[in-house]
Amino acid sequence: MIVVFDIGNVLLRWDPRNLYRTVFADEARMERFLATALSGDFILQTDVDPDFSAAVEARAQAFPEFAEEVRLYDSRWVETLAGPIEENVALLRRLRAAGRPVHALSNFSTAKFAISEGLHDFLRAFDTRIVSGHVGVAKPDRRIYEILVERVGRKPRELLFIDDSLANIRAAEALGIATIHYTPGVDLEAELKARGVAA
Repeated sequence: MIVVFDIGNVLLRWDPRNLYRTVFADEARMERFLATALSGDFILQTDVDPDFSAAVEARAQAFPEFAEEVRLYDSRWVETLAGPIEENVALLRRLRAAGRPVHALSNFSTAKFAISEGLHDFLRAFDTRIVSGHVGVAKPDRRIYEILVERVGRKPRELLFIDDSLANIRAAEALGIATIHYTPGVDLEAELKARGVAA
């Protein structure tokens, strides 16, 4: 099987709380901010918007109570990252060293992916990278999985997609792609071996 990695929270720890816990003294207010001004739907929008900064500024103006905090999602975005998930990055490198093709399918803005790529060289270790900001569509939209299949040039059933989001997993499965739902504590190498993929 051909392995396809998600990036955020599979290879690279990401959570807006990594930034905003340093900004908000009140956890409840932070959670209200994350449920409204910086909602998951808005973050997904920034993952496909060709102008990340403009999208954030428009959002700041739409939420005057949290305008400055919203702007930090652009100016201090890198602080949402908390470093690589080392055991999974090591697994990725072993797969590459063994000559296995590896691909990436990730929701990521074009601008912030470029920054992350500069910080983490393993983001250049893929045969194919399908990034939502590059293709203008994001998981769990069926079209991004179709783009993956087209670019990789294999049948859906030949792909094994690893993602931390159950919605993204189900969307992949609907197209016939095999999946691993990754959550903290999952031994990804053991899961791959169980499916006949050895690093």
